[in-house]
Amino acid sequence: MAEPMSAELLEHMQAHLNMERQSAAAYFATAIWFAERELVGFANHLRDEGNQEQQHAAQFADYLISRGQTVVLDTIEPPCQQWSHCEAVVSDVFRMEADVTSSVLQLYKTAERDNDMRTTVFLDPIVEGQRLSEHEAAYLLGRVKFADNQPAALLVIDAELREKAAAPATLAG
Repeated sequence: MAEPMSAELLEHMQAHLNMERQSAAAYFATAIWFAERELVGFANHLRDEGNQEQQHAAQFADYLISRGQTVVLDTIEPPCQQWSHCEAVVSDVFRMEADVTSSVLQLYKTAERDNDMRTTVFLDPIVEGQRLSEHEAAYLLGRVKFADNQPAALLVIDAELREKAAAPATLAG
């Protein structure tokens, strides 16, 4: 028999799984917005990010199943599909990543409070991955803000994303 988890932790885990699914839909909408404008690098990057969010949801589902829990899929709301400019899209992406980070950290706190070591071990790599995702979203937002909606600058960023060469600076080597 699988080790049960607290009702509160289970509720938060289910909510987070559905947040990941909602994020996947939102990323797909952003990818479509950029594809409609022939910004292939942005579109591909955001599509890939959406695929990762769907994979994260699957990881949570697998974990819940391994703990003997029933996975509850909530209705996914239609994501926003209307933005006025690139910065608005990427700002939404950053806010979404920040919200997911907050949710993961809340899960971790709840698991620690419950002394649920299985869940903290499961969440450890997720916390680090989410930290990196939020950092990358912040980096992209900073670049887009710096571009100041100038087409040439946005095309440079798009090319970097297409070549998978857009990454925050690192000093640790």
